[in-house]
Formats: sequence, C-alpha cells, structure tokens
Amino acid sequence: YRQGSSTPLQQNDNWLQATNAAQIGLASAQVGAFSFPANSKDAAILVTLEPGAYTAQVSGVGSTTGTALIEIYEVL
Repeated sequence: YRQGSSTPLQQNDNWLQATNAAQIGLASAQVGAFSFPANSKDAAILVTLEPGAYTAQVSGVGSTTGTALIEIYEVL
C-alpha cells in the first residue's frame, strides 16, 4: 500500500501465477534472494515504486494465521 491509500498496489499468493513470473525469478537470482522451487506457491511481487512511504501486508489464506517472512530488495 502506498501511504494514505487503502488500495493495494499488487497482491499475490502464488508467484507462478503473476503476469511477470519470469522476471520475478530473474530478479530473485540477481539480488541473491531465496530461489523459488518450480512447484512452490510462495507469494512474491516485482513492482516499480515511486519514492515515498509504503506498507507491506501479509495475511493467511482463508483467514489462517502463522509466521511470515517479508524481504524487500532493490533491483537495479
């Protein structure tokens, strides 16, 4: 979410279903992030952001709870 907005910029619960899944895989390798197994359903987004304040929100599928790890990388 961009500061002051209640509309998410992007949402994802399966990186392979993203329209830019190939670019997500390449960017992940470029920045040294964890690689995604081909059959994983990890959530991941790749988005270009303007300077400003943003909030990442994580929630469980079907209102489940658990532990989440959020990693944010700058891809040049």
